[in-house]
Amino acid sequence: MPRPAIPPASAPTPHASAVPRLYLPEDVAAVLGCSAWWVKDRARRRLIPFTRVGRAYRFTGEHLAEIIRMHEARPAASRQRAATAPASKPPAPQPSPSAAVPTTRLRARPPR
Repeated sequence: MPRPAIPPASAPTPHASAVPRLYLPEDVAAVLGCSAWWVKDRARRRLIPFTRVGRAYRFTGEHLAEIIRMHEARPAASRQRAATAPASKPPAPQPSPSAAVPTTRLRARPPR
């Protein structure tokens, strides 16, 4: 009897753990709390990691973790650093507005 080319889902396969689960843009959007359109648009513009299966965008768990890391907001370190830094030299003087480049008044072109 010939064996089927693809084993049934109930049969254990040696590669089952090597194949990552792929998530739909709608699944990723639900986790991130945004729209599926946003997820697809960011993938189309190559701003977030994705896998392309045919013409469809798919995401792995690693992709989702990286997207979250990419959009993570960190506390501002400049305030903390400024409070602990020793007194620095005073800021450079700003040029006066009169010393700026003279501006030319623009005129509208007459209509045709």
